[in-house]
Amino acid sequence: MTAARVRPVARKRTAPARKAKPVESPGRSAARYESVALVLQGGGALGAYQCGVYEALDGAGIRPGWFAGTSIGAINAAILAGNAPERRVERLHEFWNTICEPAGTFAWASAAAIRDTLAWLPPNSVLTAWVGALSALGAIVQGQRGFFMPRTVSPFGQMPGSEAATSFYDTAPLKATLERLVDFDRINGGDVRLTVGATHIASGNFRYFDSAIERIGAEHVMASGALPPAFPAIVIDGEHYWDGGVVSNTPLEYLLESTPRRDALVFQVDLWSAQGILPQTLLDVLERQKDIQYSSRTRLSTDVVAARQRLRNALGLLLAEIPKKHLPARVVADLAPWLCDKVFNIVHLIYRAKPYEEQFKDYAFGAIAMREHWAQGVEDMTRSLERPEFFVPPPREIGVVTHDIHRDDRSA
Repeated sequence: MTAARVRPVARKRTAPARKAKPVESPGRSAARYESVALVLQGGGALGAYQCGVYEALDGAGIRPGWFAGTSIGAINAAILAGNAPERRVERLHEFWNTICEPAGTFAWASAAAIRDTLAWLPPNSVLTAWVGALSALGAIVQGQRGFFMPRTVSPFGQMPGSEAATSFYDTAPLKATLERLVDFDRINGGDVRLTVGATHIASGNFRYFDSAIERIGAEHVMASGALPPAFPAIVIDGEHYWDGGVVSNTPLEYLLESTPRRDALVFQVDLWSAQGILPQTLLDVLERQKDIQYSSRTRLSTDVVAARQRLRNALGLLLAEIPKKHLPARVVADLAPWLCDKVFNIVHLIYRAKPYEEQFKDYAFGAIAMREHWAQGVEDMTRSLERPEFFVPPPREIGVVTHDIHRDDRSA
């Protein structure tokens, strides 16, 4: 009996797995856009977070050509736009190391001694909260060096109609600081673009000062940060202006709606989160109210602009499908301003307040809080840079995309 021959089973050949195309680096993706912009919200002492964001961007070789901001965001934007790229981070450090100290000489020395002592202690939320409260009290009583100082006579004892009668602090130190740290000739030379938002007091309307349209000086930046009743109104061409945050704390919509539109990568850096928990105390109420008020519904604005841009793209695609002979010239002319195939990629970063930060977090200018905010900005931007897909230009048919590492965290 012979053994049956077993025929080998033919193996089915499979095509080698196709390697996924690697996503290019954020820096290379950024270079594919016609415009790269940095949009900075107002938020006082929290503005150091924006500096950390920029420092991480700069380290990745991404250098925006358009800076837009409101209040402290306008000040940061002016420092960035008014310096050569290789000096921007250095200048930001110089500004914040200046203004985080109390204005009074004695108070400055005392605060430095306390800070140096606390630097040796381990992180402690209770202690940090106490230091924040102390620095906020110092800002109220002493002012901040190179930024603002209290008036020697109360506004209630001043002549009505005067600058001193309508504000608690003098911002002359800020003007000197801006003129020292910002090269306004560079801004107005056209190599970079600076846009700052302010509130026109007489009409209550928002007003953007844009270096692409008009000459920008220190007074325009100060107008954007003239928050009443702490700071006096700033007079420009005979008109009085207050902080842009009185009306809208985020200039994002202005930037996206400006013409001519360009393919744009936009970094929107917010200092207030619209998301929050139900307050449990009166101080919680004050903090939550401020968060909601100054968050300026950035996500809503982004969604509205995105829907509008998608409509423009869809309208263009629709008209392309209709034979020209069926399109009256008058209709084409009327629709022309609404057609646009540009793409916007918005990378959104929002500062997340720590549990021990309270309603005075925006005027707690102490060095410890400043460094903590700055480090958080570096961390959040670094995490975003680790997601190279965030920076890839979206398809024309989509038009607008938004990315946010914190939103991704919640959905994970």
